[in-house]
Amino acid sequence: MSVDQFAIDDQKLLLRCARDAIQAAFSRKAPPTVSVEAQLEIQRGLFVTLHKAGQLRGCIGRMNSAAPLIQTIQEMAVAAAFQDPRFPPLNQAELALVDIELSILSPMKASKPKLVQPGLHGVHLHFHGNSGVFLPQVATEQGWDRETLLENLCYKAGVPSGSHLLPGAVLQTFTAFVFGEKQLEQFK
Repeated sequence: MSVDQFAIDDQKLLLRCARDAIQAAFSRKAPPTVSVEAQLEIQRGLFVTLHKAGQLRGCIGRMNSAAPLIQTIQEMAVAAAFQDPRFPPLNQAELALVDIELSILSPMKASKPKLVQPGLHGVHLHFHGNSGVFLPQVATEQGWDRETLLENLCYKAGVPSGSHLLPGAVLQTFTAFVFGEKQLEQFK
């Protein structure tokens, strides 16, 4: 299955799984077991992003995963809610105010800087033991062109500006199928 083939009903199910996993974590319970069709048991990298009043409230993910998609969603939803070091843990009252967004990733491919297309490609840089990643939607949200995206990627990875051009740097791109509760409100 490619990352752009999730029906609206599947998107709703996956988002509900993320929200249910966070809710279960407040009670220190395991996420509910979900029965899904085989096409949703794929193994993909995934990021879960939480927004509150239009502002980032948490985002955690994996570039790839050997676990089934549902399990990865549940684990990353809980991590985004409680383990993003940039934010305090989500409290139960906030959950009703949070919009959940899922970014299901394509496999990563080695790339040259000149081939990066902001808004289409997410980028991952690994250099001298440091790494950083931006999802495809970040460049669009920030209004970044290619050079600004790559410079910010170096900064996020904790390496000097221009490191993505140096020998030993590994630059990879990926695409993502991105959907969220806010966008799916029209299909309720």
